[in-house]
Amino acid sequence: MSKQETELTALEPVEAAPAGPVEEPAMDTSAEMPAPVSNEIPIGTQETVSRAEYDKLKAERDQLLDRMARMQAEFDNARKRGEREKIDFRDYATGNVVEQFLPVLDNFELALKSDGTAEQLRSGVELIVKQMEDVLRQMQVTPVPAVGEAFDPRMHEALGTVERDDLPDQHVAEEIRRGYRLRERLLRPALVRVAHNPKQTNE
Repeated sequence: MSKQETELTALEPVEAAPAGPVEEPAMDTSAEMPAPVSNEIPIGTQETVSRAEYDKLKAERDQLLDRMARMQAEFDNARKRGEREKIDFRDYATGNVVEQFLPVLDNFELALKSDGTAEQLRSGVELIVKQMEDVLRQMQVTPVPAVGEAFDPRMHEALGTVERDDLPDQHVAEEIRRGYRLRERLLRPALVRVAHNPKQTNE
């Protein structure tokens, strides 16, 4: 045999690898998984409140409830006091107004008891009306200007129209009932008739 043949026979045949996938041995992972952690506190280890702490919290709660009850009572008293003061102020203001009109009422009663003539009675009533106007003026109550003024729907209430050629068109011709205002506040409008001037409307 030649040297080359001797080397070939000395080599051992190599086995071919299997064609399918190689299966790895299964690993036991049960020993490596950590045990689940429980959030529950074991019985017997929970914190307990002492009797002294419980009594302290109960006393604080009672104090808060008592304070709340007293604040509610003070609020109710303040509301009732405000309502009572409002009623007293209204009565006081009403009393002042009525007191100023009592002399006017007295004069009306005297006029009714009078045995004078119709002319004397008329003069007496005119004096009483003047006295009442003075009282109203002291309270800053003034009549609404009417006759001869331009019709103002904010101050006048039209009862109708009358033809007048001696007044400008849409001016107050007659006053049926006097209107009054307190300072700048309208108490009641004047009831009037408005002039209709055909000469101006035809021009």
